[in-house]
Amino acid sequence: MESDAPAAVAERYARFARDEAPGRSELYEEWAAGVARDAEVQAVLARIPATRRQPPLVFAVTRMLGAPEAAFPLWAGWLFEHADEVVAEASRRSLQTNEPQRCAALLPALSTVPGPIALLEVGASAGLCLYPDRYSYRYSDGRRLDPPGGAAAVVLECRVTGSPPLALPDVVWRAGIDLAPLDAGDAGDRRFLTSLVWPGETGRADRVEAALDIAAADPPLMLAGDASDPDVLRDAAARAPDGVRLVVTTPGVLPHVPRAGRERLIEALSGLDAVWITIDPPGLHGAWHPPVDPATWGGFVLGRDGVPLAAVDPLGAFVEWRAGDRAHRG
Repeated sequence: MESDAPAAVAERYARFARDEAPGRSELYEEWAAGVARDAEVQAVLARIPATRRQPPLVFAVTRMLGAPEAAFPLWAGWLFEHADEVVAEASRRSLQTNEPQRCAALLPALSTVPGPIALLEVGASAGLCLYPDRYSYRYSDGRRLDPPGGAAAVVLECRVTGSPPLALPDVVWRAGIDLAPLDAGDAGDRRFLTSLVWPGETGRADRVEAALDIAAADPPLMLAGDASDPDVLRDAAARAPDGVRLVVTTPGVLPHVPRAGRERLIEALSGLDAVWITIDPPGLHGAWHPPVDPATWGGFVLGRDGVPLAAVDPLGAFVEWRAGDRAHRG
């Protein structure tokens, strides 16, 4: 353990309590503020590698292992009793927000691609965003979409402005690449994913559970690897069946890829015979054409092959369609 690690823990958790948790999770705000004041807790968490001690990850691991969702002193007492277990589990895990709600933001872009399609997601976690055809959608303009069998167990509600195209895609093959893929049918992986939902996020855990059931019933092909390596991406793309349109999605993953790897990945995507659909912060990279102004865009960018189509919430709560005549099919 590096000598300055406890101080780094205190600073990181104080920042989380001040800037990130308020308005989203009162419990996480209390726990983080408590960590920032408690040298003994800081010493425990400092044993976790710096890349694995983010507050949402550590808190999720403790809840997964049985920590009480109670006041900080009770949580800290539990932590001291299970310190070795928490350090070991957090050291092998990573943040893997797998939010099926993102499909509500992806759907307008997917609707511009004629089917059938083969769907490949980079940073897929357990693959919950690989089932846009299996979920139900309720958009605020009154449009409702359901799979052929009727309303799905996962119903995604989304605020929409403008007139985006909306149609369920015809997905005939689905696969994901992830550094550490999760298995929707594995009890431990399921518990980890649901524990990553912050306390106070009403309905989100139930949505993830229902999406996990859908994925477990018809598992996608999950590939372990670093997609910023062009060979890994090309190998995955080559597995798609012939005669269908390959669509590669990167919804929310590119901010977590170091810059050099992100640039390699974007270059490799441009060289594939595939449609690239992404959700990214507007200032993250220079692939947008025409360029977008991060100061005025008003959300993340939903893009197809570098063309900005809509401002969206990164987790799918709203879509502001801005493509106009730039939307295209084919």
